[in-house]
Amino acid sequence: MAYHLEGRLLEVCDCRVLCPCWIGEDPDNGTCDSMQAWHFDKGSIDGIDVSGRTIAGVFHIPGNVLKGGFRGALYVDDGASDDQQRAILDVYSGKQGGPVAEVAKLIGEVVSVERVPITFTVNEGRGTLRIADVGLAELEPYLGPSGASTTLTDTIFSTVPGAPVFVGKATRYRSKNPALGHDIDLSGHNALQSTFVFDG
Repeated sequence: MAYHLEGRLLEVCDCRVLCPCWIGEDPDNGTCDSMQAWHFDKGSIDGIDVSGRTIAGVFHIPGNVLKGGFRGALYVDDGASDDQQRAILDVYSGKQGGPVAEVAKLIGEVVSVERVPITFTVNEGRGTLRIADVGLAELEPYLGPSGASTTLTDTIFSTVPGAPVFVGKATRYRSKNPALGHDIDLSGHNALQSTFVFDG
């Protein structure tokens, strides 16, 4: 088995709550500008331990998410070694197949890859993601009548294939990336969080 990854996802975008992309509808603005981060609580890729590492992406999605053509910038946390970064990028470029390749195939162009400080403190739908001076997301969950986080399952699109996602709201979403046309500073927009297990 090439990789086994267990961890947590945070995703925010400029769609209103909740993002229509997950059910295959067009984004609210006709296009979607988003930021995701996958933090590996435990994981290995071709025998390389990547536990504790984070990869994040800032994306411009030109239309319906299922049609792909994303333009993106990728960021690996600066605690990663050269070997860890290479292994993580192999998975997230789709080279290692498996569920991550289903997301990777939607990316048409990667405009940059950088190793930067990333802070990921997200648990049970609440927390903060900071990608150097490029992006910031603060989120809180929506709760059901039992007090549990509101959950989406079996959606036609997912950045964590096979896992449910917890619906939330970004109290702050900031993203600056001139190459992707990002100059975003919003509050009250879409946020999603999940835990995942990927085997490929």
